[in-house]
Amino acid sequence: MDLGFRMHAERTPNPNSIKWVLGQTVADDSGSASFSKDVTAEISPLAASILETEGVLGVFFGPTFITVTKAEKMEWTDLAVPIVAAIKAWAATGESAFGPAYAPPEKADDDEVTARIRTILERDVRPYVEADGGEIVFVGYRDGVVEVVLQGACAGCPSSSITLKLGIEARLKEEIPEVQSVVAL
Repeated sequence: MDLGFRMHAERTPNPNSIKWVLGQTVADDSGSASFSKDVTAEISPLAASILETEGVLGVFFGPTFITVTKAEKMEWTDLAVPIVAAIKAWAATGESAFGPAYAPPEKADDDEVTARIRTILERDVRPYVEADGGEIVFVGYRDGVVEVVLQGACAGCPSSSITLKLGIEARLKEEIPEVQSVVAL
């Protein structure tokens, strides 16, 4: 029995972001990705289509969800119909959310501390951040400072600084004494 297309919206801690959860894979083996107004259909036909909606500032792909971030002055009631139409049109194609010009970021070889940081972020932090429609991307570690980028619903979220210090930083310090602080770029 074919149940067809399934999708529902979930609020996030960021009032300017909504997480659209799909009953299918969005970010396949390419991994999660964040896009802004400058994306083309060659990089991501899905992101480009959603970003054509006036008032949409960003699109983030997770494994089975799409987080859309709007301009503060816009209302979700005005944006929902064109966003849902873009997602449904993409889903009907059966094609990847990523176009032929998409290149996932390269991963560097890690030293022992960096490898431990990545493991904790992947295992302990990422599931919670994704549950809220966001993503945490490890950028680097030097002189006791972990640098990350918060994407999706986490970018610009009023509670992201609390998450960063009380959640992420505390968790890393708990297991890795070399970590002194975590900063969002």
